[in-house]
Amino acid sequence: MTISFELDGRPVETSDDGSTLLTVLRHGFGVRSVKDGCSPQGQCGCCTVLVDGRPRVSCVTPVRRVEGRSVLTLDGLPARERDAWADAFVAVGGSQCGFCTPGILMRLHALYEGGAGIDPDTQREKLDGALLAHLCRCTGWQTVREAYSLRAAGHEGAGASTAAARDRDLGAAARRATIEGRTAQQVGTAVVLGEGGFADDTAPEDALVAVPDGRGGWAVAETLAEARAEAARPPSRRGITGALQPVGSPAGEWYRTLRTTWVEPAYLETDASWCVPGGEPASALGNGGAFGGKLSSPAASVARRLADEYRRPVRVLLSREDTIRMGPKRPPLAIGVDRHGRGVCRVARTPGIAAAIASAGGDLRVEEIDLPGPVTSVDLRGAGWAEAAVVLASLDDGPDEVRHPEGGRARAWWDGATLHVRVSCGRPLDVTVLRSYCIGAAHMAVSWVTSESLLVDESGAIQDLTIRSLGIVKAADTPVIDIEVEESEDEPVNGSDAVFAAVAAAVWRSRGFPQCWPTDG
Repeated sequence: MTISFELDGRPVETSDDGSTLLTVLRHGFGVRSVKDGCSPQGQCGCCTVLVDGRPRVSCVTPVRRVEGRSVLTLDGLPARERDAWADAFVAVGGSQCGFCTPGILMRLHALYEGGAGIDPDTQREKLDGALLAHLCRCTGWQTVREAYSLRAAGHEGAGASTAAARDRDLGAAARRATIEGRTAQQVGTAVVLGEGGFADDTAPEDALVAVPDGRGGWAVAETLAEARAEAARPPSRRGITGALQPVGSPAGEWYRTLRTTWVEPAYLETDASWCVPGGEPASALGNGGAFGGKLSSPAASVARRLADEYRRPVRVLLSREDTIRMGPKRPPLAIGVDRHGRGVCRVARTPGIAAAIASAGGDLRVEEIDLPGPVTSVDLRGAGWAEAAVVLASLDDGPDEVRHPEGGRARAWWDGATLHVRVSCGRPLDVTVLRSYCIGAAHMAVSWVTSESLLVDESGAIQDLTIRSLGIVKAADTPVIDIEVEESEDEPVNGSDAVFAAVAAAVWRSRGFPQCWPTDG
């Protein structure tokens, strides 16, 4: 059966083979601005398009549902509108890696065109309602709201030479983004529009597709649908409630104790790479560092091996469930300290974890223990160091102050309505980008302390593989975050990791230092 619909103002046709609208857009018509962050879960919003003017998540929309209808993607927005949105987001740092931004832009565009979110008196409520369908791991939502407010106030222009960027050095901005993201980053309107160079967007059209086969190997086929059909994919398990803190507290009487669980980094762009025979594979990092979660990704090495084996370009792509099953986690631990910072940290055995914990200072004896469960890594943002830094900061009366081993410093306190953060990390280079990364780190810290966990049963099996189950704080539940950047002429260093730990300490303090994280689980 042939399906006919209008795509970005032009008539198109495709066969109805049971595919979703997302699959047809990306792999049938080459629309790369529509991103796949969780397909087929329909929970991240990265693939949002407008169908007859209304936002729809395309990964759970069968293509037959758009027969005779109009589909609008970011590519099809009038250039003036697209540029106005991009400029607004660049102006306030509303996009970092840019993976989730195109879907958010389509949702905000529909809100703006409908006039429902223009009134400043009701804007926050309308925005938070619209953003319930989306996840953004980088920005912490606040700069997304600010970008919308700027656009609604009449901010218009075209390209990176508009008033939003005219007084900024985007090269310096990219340098600060690289320091904060710990991998090469870009800053500019192309990033907002989803053109940051993600591996799956740049793969050759004739590449074979490889996905994990569920048996420790890889299913390879001509199309993504065929590869996934060939793979044996165990279903997600749902309905398990409560978090499991698997590490028991150290024996003894302690002034402060903390027990944590496994935590999934939950970056939105799932692992991907591609390679031609004899070539170098595309980096799985794209335009984002994935908070350290992709440094050990198998995607690139598998793409190279399979390309040489099949003598054809091969594209490797992990689904959301694959990423959660296979990717490294924050190691669970239990810390007990006395009033002077002396104590014991029991932690899941993880290469490098003892040194990471020691770098926080204090006098902690580290006991590594073997636990059944997912792989853990010190590559994840501040793993080990941040937990120890939080506990040590909590021994003082506050505000909570943390110094990163690289030199960045942050102080944080919560007044019941606003999270206040002061950060010093050498020359800011670009305050807009630095502020954006610090807001994002603050949001991640709030989420980490209050609601994030990965459910792992006693045998070590991950029990829920949907991205919404991970407990990431939504826009509506994110507090106002006030960032003050201290001026300095020192060499620039990472500041957002110190913010991450300082805010975690401040939030923990506001909850009364409960022993187990997440505190609200």
